[in-house]
Amino acid sequence: MTANEFALLGLSEPILRALAARDYSTPTPIQTRAIPHLLEDRDLLGIAQTGTGKTAAFALPMLQRLAERNVRPMPRMPRSLVLVPTRELATQVADSFEAYGRYLGLRVAVIFGGVGQNPQVQILRSGIDVLVATPGRLLDLMQQRHCDLSEVETLVLDEADRMLDMGFLPDVRRILSTLPRDRQSLLFSATMPPDITALANNFLRDPLRVEVSPPTKTADLVTQSIWFVAKVQKRDLLAELLGDPAFERTLVFTRTKHGADKVVKHLRSVRIPAHAIHGNKSQSARERALDDFRSGRAHVLVATDIAARGIDVPDITHVINFDLPNIPESYVHRIGRTARAGRSGIAISFCDHEEREYLRDIEKLIKQRIAVAGEWNQGARKPAPADPARRVRHPESASTRRELPRPAKRNRPEPREARGPYVPQPPKPPAQEGRRGHGPARHGRPHGGHKHRPATPNYVDPEQRRKPQQPHLDERDERTAKQPHWIQQPGPRRSKHSHRR
Repeated sequence: MTANEFALLGLSEPILRALAARDYSTPTPIQTRAIPHLLEDRDLLGIAQTGTGKTAAFALPMLQRLAERNVRPMPRMPRSLVLVPTRELATQVADSFEAYGRYLGLRVAVIFGGVGQNPQVQILRSGIDVLVATPGRLLDLMQQRHCDLSEVETLVLDEADRMLDMGFLPDVRRILSTLPRDRQSLLFSATMPPDITALANNFLRDPLRVEVSPPTKTADLVTQSIWFVAKVQKRDLLAELLGDPAFERTLVFTRTKHGADKVVKHLRSVRIPAHAIHGNKSQSARERALDDFRSGRAHVLVATDIAARGIDVPDITHVINFDLPNIPESYVHRIGRTARAGRSGIAISFCDHEEREYLRDIEKLIKQRIAVAGEWNQGARKPAPADPARRVRHPESASTRRELPRPAKRNRPEPREARGPYVPQPPKPPAQEGRRGHGPARHGRPHGGHKHRPATPNYVDPEQRRKPQQPHLDERDERTAKQPHWIQQPGPRRSKHSHRR
């Protein structure tokens, strides 16, 4: 189907020109089934796996309907609203709207958290046709009376199941309560858990259900394999795999933010340029990491599940699950980052003994067994050591920065000699008694006199200090005889009545 055949879906000429400028020649199945009904003002419930063209499926008919009505937007009152779970997806959807509506003259804005709100407030005051937002920041602006949704004509809830996982469902319900009832509503999701099903039943009116493929089916062009490896050896295996030139653009998924930072630090230590993207990164750092990954300045991007949905980076050759996800559906969304738009891709997963249960749940969900690539042992397949004389340049450092060569490894101590067989030793002679009979002598000195007193050197019993020993009577007389004559000698004791004699 060519760009002229896109006109069979009912799209206008300005939109067809924008599609031709982006070399869109073949509509996807969800676009073919959804666009004609959306142009007729039908509500829609779309279920399709990631990478199937859902953004164009709702953006193209929305832009055409807004252009046909030709109503000038009021300040702080957008005409249409698209809710997405993450900042990156919001930016990507807004870029798609601007590209598809480049010949329509409509105004598109994007708001999300992590940045200052003043520029976003100014954009809302000027009037917006299409507003793409994350629930948290939009609710904050609504509470501050910077945004009013009473004039919204079309609502799109994209990646609804992801919003449920991230805890945005209460905020979404509060936002939906402020929308007018006379509107067109669209909901897109890869899976349909009970909460999303209840949400769809509450705000969709007689929706058209479009299910392109089962939500648990992985992309057909993705080659999947798994390595059994110990947890402590995963980073070494990752570094060895990324040393292959075939890994041109690789997306690595970890379960935690701290784990993503540790993986990036290890890859940079072995001279592999890599960036991390997760919720603790600032918005500028996340945008810079994505730009470097898209442009090819960094061939490896390490991310948490925040990047598993809606991040359309072209030509991703490999997806590596450094940690298997504890939610089986996340595996489908992760590996869906490759093999997009008819391309092929490779998905590799690492599994340790604690993740075997996660692997069984994933295989049960996708209804197929993942091919085992092998069991990696660092001792058997140790990567070649790097040249210590080679200078290291940090991938983010300036071109004029020089770094010292790596220090040589320290020599390990010689191994100890193996112990011989056990030989019984003759019994030791009994210890000698101390001078005072209170225990064996130690270093020529007894342990001490009192049994409750610790054996400390130069110790004097307090009782002995207060009551010095009296010398023998003969010794006392001899000592008294030697005293000088001016010292008064003790005389015989007199009675108290002796002076009366």
